[in-house]
Amino acid sequence: MKKLLSVLLVLVLLVSTLVSCGQKADKTVIAVPDDATNENRALNLLVAQGLITLNSTADGLATVRDIKDNPYNIEFKEVVAAQIPNVLKDVTCAVINANYAIEAKLTPFITEGTDVSYPNIVCVKEGNENTDLAKALVAAVNSTAVQKYIADTFKGAVVCDLVNPGDGFDPAVDYAALAGQTIKIAASPTPHAEILKAAKDVLAQKNITLQIIEFEDYVQPNTVVEEGECFANYFQHIPYLNDFNAANGTHIVSVIAVHHEPMGIYSDKISSLDSIKK
Repeated sequence: MKKLLSVLLVLVLLVSTLVSCGQKADKTVIAVPDDATNENRALNLLVAQGLITLNSTADGLATVRDIKDNPYNIEFKEVVAAQIPNVLKDVTCAVINANYAIEAKLTPFITEGTDVSYPNIVCVKEGNENTDLAKALVAAVNSTAVQKYIADTFKGAVVCDLVNPGDGFDPAVDYAALAGQTIKIAASPTPHAEILKAAKDVLAQKNITLQIIEFEDYVQPNTVVEEGECFANYFQHIPYLNDFNAANGTHIVSVIAVHHEPMGIYSDKISSLDSIKK
């Protein structure tokens, strides 16, 4: 009887070992941004990589609840976009906005490419877009100085979208009347506030001060423009702006598309999605 029990125990252990060998050692967990436009963008990057499929949504803003097929049994963790680099150590991989990845000195192993569907824009409150202050700001941003700064500093992680950049000055603007004035602009730290420093130098040549006020979140920069505390902001892309205006009843408009940031997949555990697909 004891011999029979011993044999059965060995068989159980053998079967258990074979089963465990056929399973992944760790569950795949992927972090994605929790805001509507960026979560949709992140999930579509994963669709393009063959990890999931999505149900179609009426508004085109998919969330993890719209995942149709999940053949690799991936667990998704929705995280505030700015915090995803901080949770990277706790997940298999993460889809991260380039601005936060650059700030955290992270390198992607896959990016969505150079899709310009998400240009980052300078915005003002509706009604201010045709003022001389707005025109002076737009001209300074749409300058070869800004174009060169983006190319030299970010090496492709940020892609310039400026059209026909010039010397930074609009001949239709009365710069003498603007001399001594300050333009307050709200911006996220990286890369937006950094890029604005090049525009600041251009405006300084006409004795106009560009005061760059940094914010870490995606709400206050629009709020301070809507309420008139800042004249402009530079931190968001067009789909996010449209969604924000619709949800909050704000009246923020784009005045120039400056750059786009290819979203990427990052990990400190894997270097390829092949390990997930095994």
